[in-house]
Amino acid sequence: MTENRDFEIVYDTELPATPERVWEAVTNGTPAWMFPTDQWPDVKTVEEYPRHLVSRMDGPDGWFNQLEHVLEPLDGGRARLHYVHSGIFADNWDQQYDGASRHTGFYLHTLGQYLQYFDGRPVVFTDIQAPAASQEPGGFTLLRDALGAGSGQGARIDVELDGVGRLEGEVDFSNEHFLGIRTADAMYRFFGRNAWGAPVGMTVHDFSGAGDSEATAKAWGGFLERVYA
Repeated sequence: MTENRDFEIVYDTELPATPERVWEAVTNGTPAWMFPTDQWPDVKTVEEYPRHLVSRMDGPDGWFNQLEHVLEPLDGGRARLHYVHSGIFADNWDQQYDGASRHTGFYLHTLGQYLQYFDGRPVVFTDIQAPAASQEPGGFTLLRDALGAGSGQGARIDVELDGVGRLEGEVDFSNEHFLGIRTADAMYRFFGRNAWGAPVGMTVHDFSGAGDSEATAKAWGGFLERVYA
């Protein structure tokens, strides 16, 4: 029998937007920088606009998942965010905690990129999973190489991808598990989830005004199939 164990992930960061804009992004705007959360059965246990928000989900046997955002205005139209993700992991505590905490840093970085470059623009969100073969130890490195993104954060990307087309932009985030590429009208997020026993994944946040999620999924899905063939 697996014993449930509590966890808490705490993150403090400054964001390039007012508390009001951050509040909008973390409530109604999550597809623009993370993933859609409008179907979550959460309860706002604290809702003090635009400073303090606590969203909680409860389940059987004491299970819960809770997100807390505390926002403080700073000079220059910026905000300080104190973020706490707490709850219970039922299985593989160490692996789940490591994965969740590392994802948090990437997601909150992406939130900052959205607020700085795309705030308020309509978005088309697409989530694409790589084939099962991407779960191998070197799976994420294969994808980085295929994208020509070996130079690290701040590097320029200008590459023609088979079936996708030209990808031109900047590497805005890069470490062993995650890669972020920002173009003039989109953010591409790549997740090396093979480190935690899952396939490599990616999301596209398209702000061009002409995004087509089905076409995007087909093009990038085909590209990932070829990378891991």
